[in-house]
Amino acid sequence: MRPGPRNLITDVAGLRVGNAQDETLRSGATVLLADAPFTAGVHVMGGAPGTRETDLLAPDKLVQEVDALVLSGGSAFGLDAASGVADGLRAMGRGFAVGDMRVPIVPGAILFDLLNGGDKLWTHNPYGGLGRAALDAAATDFDIGTTGAGFGATTLDLAGGLGSASAMLDCGVTVGALVAVNALGRTCDDAGRFFAAPWEMGEEFGGRPAGQLDPAWEPYGDATPGRSTTIAIIATDAALTQAEATRLATAAHDGMARAIQPSHTPLDGDLVFAAATGAVPLPDPVWDALRLGHAAAGCLARAIARGVHAARSGFRPAWRKRFGR
Repeated sequence: MRPGPRNLITDVAGLRVGNAQDETLRSGATVLLADAPFTAGVHVMGGAPGTRETDLLAPDKLVQEVDALVLSGGSAFGLDAASGVADGLRAMGRGFAVGDMRVPIVPGAILFDLLNGGDKLWTHNPYGGLGRAALDAAATDFDIGTTGAGFGATTLDLAGGLGSASAMLDCGVTVGALVAVNALGRTCDDAGRFFAAPWEMGEEFGGRPAGQLDPAWEPYGDATPGRSTTIAIIATDAALTQAEATRLATAAHDGMARAIQPSHTPLDGDLVFAAATGAVPLPDPVWDALRLGHAAAGCLARAIARGVHAARSGFRPAWRKRFGR
């Protein structure tokens, strides 16, 4: 297993990612879409999620594919970013066919960034426009760090951000992760060593030894319910059913637990979408599915560290400012 050529989720062929943000608002949105509708699943482990159309991703529902997935800041207001994406996709002629109408299927998830110092006194919800701008910006190459849905994100003690990573498996399958890191918990210790370091490939987030917290450490801060949330997408070119995509999203949560301490708290809305384009059949449906889940967890851990490593200072100091050389 090795990183893909971009070390981004777009190493999965056919995928594009777009980011848009508003510096005054200190928030933004990120969209992932493919050349054609794709299979998707979701798994929620946080206690305070905010979502749109995730019920459609259950294997027993009518619609089995989606047109895009959206990650956004803005708490409940940010769910409107998916509406902006849906409007744009409809204008492109994309969407689930119902008679002579097209209805784009755009599940989304949000994080809370309303108290990060940005100007939130708007009278018209800006997130629909941010979603449409992110769709218009979608490309195979995109920035990580302080951008898109991670623009105003934070962790307990550092700036959060948008991260991505990829891995190419020996069986010919590619997997990638995209994550907006806005955690109640920490991603590194007091020396700036990332908890995700055992899964680092090369020196993609500094090449330092693994971080370790004192076993007696307890979380602190002024967090109240709903002020956090890490939201992610795991994507692959493997051919998966909706049930298999859901299992992939579940396995990927291991990577969140490796990279963030604590994760999946009652105050976070931690969520992972899974997306499968179906281009590559799994040679061994049992063992390669196991390997895919293992790779997804590693990719997500790496993507979380990369997002924090690349972030700029904002409401909280950046890793690079505090620990970089």
